[in-house]
Amino acid sequence: MTRAHAFRRREFLKGGAAAAVFQILPSGARLHGAMAKLRTAHVGVGGMGGGDLGAIASHAQVEVAGLCDIDSSRLASAAEKHPGAKVFRDYREMLASLGDAIDAVVVSTPDHTHAPAAMSALNRGKHVYCQKPLTHEVFEARQLRLVAERKGVATQMGIQVHSSSPYRRAVAMIQSGVIGKVSAVHAWSNKNWGYDGGPFTGSRDVPDALDWNLWLGTAAERPYLPNVYHPANWRKLIDFGTGTLGDMGVHIFDTPYAALELTFPKWARTECRTPTGVGHPERNIVTYEFPGTRHTTYSMLWKWYDGADAPPKGRNAEFGLPDAFDLPGQGSLFLGEKGSLLLPHVAEAQLFPVEKFKDYRRPDVADGDHYHEWVDACLGNGKTSAGFSYAGPLTEALLLGVVANRFPGKTLNWDAPRLQVANLPDANGLLQRDYRKGFEVDGLGRTI
Repeated sequence: MTRAHAFRRREFLKGGAAAAVFQILPSGARLHGAMAKLRTAHVGVGGMGGGDLGAIASHAQVEVAGLCDIDSSRLASAAEKHPGAKVFRDYREMLASLGDAIDAVVVSTPDHTHAPAAMSALNRGKHVYCQKPLTHEVFEARQLRLVAERKGVATQMGIQVHSSSPYRRAVAMIQSGVIGKVSAVHAWSNKNWGYDGGPFTGSRDVPDALDWNLWLGTAAERPYLPNVYHPANWRKLIDFGTGTLGDMGVHIFDTPYAALELTFPKWARTECRTPTGVGHPERNIVTYEFPGTRHTTYSMLWKWYDGADAPPKGRNAEFGLPDAFDLPGQGSLFLGEKGSLLLPHVAEAQLFPVEKFKDYRRPDVADGDHYHEWVDACLGNGKTSAGFSYAGPLTEALLLGVVANRFPGKTLNWDAPRLQVANLPDANGLLQRDYRKGFEVDGLGRTI
């Protein structure tokens, strides 16, 4: 065992194999009290970042102190709404310049910048809200979890539906034992964040509003091409996004992962096309086996389907569904000893057989505000439900399936304490990525 592996094993065991859902709260007295203000800095303020900014700024005790975006037009639009905030193009400059003038950082960028920006904030002792998936690589997810726990800051991953009443109610239903112990979960999304084509060629002039070098960030240099990278299609490409599995899988994995109190998978295997080195597959079927918990049978299979493979078809009898029943385009299905629970994406759960559960009374669960929950936790009030102690292991499991896409048909046996694939050394090189020189971050990727 190498010294690095020994350290990671100690830290893994210290955090617990079954990672705690809630964060240790900070003790900073300055943030406590009804009149306290949480001073936030935002990395990425367009698109989803604009939504995150608006939702967090709507909390009465938030003061927006910093805004950062590599697109000057988006930055200007956000600055009009928050004229008191200082504006930056480079998040590294923002963190260095604002220093103790901020308490918390919100990261709403493409996937490949999640971990670098979040870790840069954690290293400075800041609370962090980071959009999903938490990271682009498995190693990054482990490191963010460990550092966040060590710093004792309040964190939250941006899986907003996690706090919605349909998803919270589904967790309560499963944990009540209404369908008995669960033997399998089938989850799917018919979205297609994949690209089966070859390498891109050519180049175009970079728009005046865009800082292309900063958008690339830790990724290797390449020419700018419109409608290939920024702003729309980066999710499809292995250097920047995590495909449909990373984009929608993190939402749809979340409720089963939380409800069943899962930890780290034993193995993962993918059925997809041969790797191209450019994009994620346009369709995937990914199978995991998880160790059993008090809510499952001895072990549990989890199967993911996306693109044209979703939803799974012709299996109603196996799934305990009526013959004529059509599965929704996105959702998850729990197969239990006493019946099945279908959870359509952002909708109420359905129990089957219908006749058996016709008199079942659903738990009364209220909606939560995912954003304000984090702000309150930063201020010392309450706890977060998707902090990095929870989001890190969830993201690791998810991203192991993304790595398996590069080795179709092969089973990747996962050694979680050592943070490595035990039976396929070539896969271990994909758990951590190279960071471009000048964009190094303490505690994260290798430098090229």
